[in-house]
Amino acid sequence: MQVNKQTGLILFAAIILTACGSAPLHKEEMRSTPAPVIETQTTPLAQLKRGGYWEGDGPGANAPANLDAIPNAVPRVEPLHRFANNQYTALGKTYTPLTMPNKFKERGIASWYGKKFHGKRTASGEVYDMYGMTAAHPTLPVPSYARVTNLNNKKSVVVRVNDRGPFLRERIIDLSYVAAHKLGIVDNGSAEVLVEVESLVADSNIQTPPIGVADSVIVTPLTPVATLPVSNESATSSNVYLQLGAFRSQQSAESFLARMNIEFEGSGKHIELYQKNDDIVRVHSGPYPTQDEARAVAEKLQLRLGFKPFVVLH
Repeated sequence: MQVNKQTGLILFAAIILTACGSAPLHKEEMRSTPAPVIETQTTPLAQLKRGGYWEGDGPGANAPANLDAIPNAVPRVEPLHRFANNQYTALGKTYTPLTMPNKFKERGIASWYGKKFHGKRTASGEVYDMYGMTAAHPTLPVPSYARVTNLNNKKSVVVRVNDRGPFLRERIIDLSYVAAHKLGIVDNGSAEVLVEVESLVADSNIQTPPIGVADSVIVTPLTPVATLPVSNESATSSNVYLQLGAFRSQQSAESFLARMNIEFEGSGKHIELYQKNDDIVRVHSGPYPTQDEARAVAEKLQLRLGFKPFVVLH
């Protein structure tokens, strides 16, 4: 994938988005999907509350008085983020973000994230505001705009995509708390939705900010570090880790790190960013006493959460 500073400006057909509005009918990752607790042996996974959002997350204590009055995001021309649209790998899966997803439609499960992520950095570098009309999506451009419709009650909102995720449990989009409220999915925590990008228009006359931008950025597939051979040999407690993700964007890696800190909360395992002498920022968990123990955790993650990280040495 090649990102050029001349590309990446996107805009919905405003008529399509503003004409639809929220239908007046009846009534959660991660940052993301906050979190199951992962232990090497005995700690059970955290339980979902009321069918959707995760233990310890939820609505804030001082929500605005009238959440329904918060307006939809208004589509406008914006340059694509310089780094958040590069190819990346998270939880064993490689994602290639779209740059011109005309007529994009996706049906699946939406979740929402609340106070545990409020005030934290997103993949775009912006601060997450649970009372703003925003969302996280694995591949839609950052930033971009999408209409999300709750297929159970036909309510609809327009959100600005400024983050990456969700990456687990077959969810397709993470909504801000207020967007989820307006769609009527806060109590259940998740719902089947339709995500639509009706039209995107690139304006070649508008360029990305020049500061720090190279003439072109060439993104090649991320090649994981070679998996270590099976061995019962013990290693020092400081050098056996599991790799959870790899990014070419520092901000995307930091956003993913925040999500993983929620996923591993209570497990006693440290989650950290790790970079070698290259431009890839990796997200590692550990350390583990032995390679075998790390592999055992990886197997459990695959069974319970649907992805299998691989063992690396620092």
